[in-house]
Amino acid sequence: MTIAEAMAFHTEAFRAAALWIGLSLLLVLALSLRISAGRRRLKVSLGDGGHAELLATTRAFGNAVEYVPLGLLALAVLAVFYSAPIIHAVGGVFFLGRVLHAWGMGQQKQPALGRMLGMALTYIPFLAAAGLLIFAALS
Repeated sequence: MTIAEAMAFHTEAFRAAALWIGLSLLLVLALSLRISAGRRRLKVSLGDGGHAELLATTRAFGNAVEYVPLGLLALAVLAVFYSAPIIHAVGGVFFLGRVLHAWGMGQQKQPALGRMLGMALTYIPFLAAAGLLIFAALS
């Protein structure tokens, strides 16, 4: 592989990672804004004020900030070793999982299908990224 080919390979992989990182940042921001809007509407300045709806919204955000940073870190490191299609596959499934989970957390009936599918679609790319990164480290 020439230097130009290597640069193009990494540029595309990093662009793919940038897409999923940017979308994930917007998702976390949207989840945060939902909390702020709910607190204003329910006149709660701190916590959930005993409102189940606000508790669910807060936990959807909390769950995202528990999983998203590690997922994004994995994508960034994967982009060093793997091509854009792999980054899109891992990032796309991860992002879909996070969106489904957040949506499912807002459903009245729990456990909601979106929440369960969202966690599965979070765990799968985590496992894939872990395997790919371990393989890259040992190669």
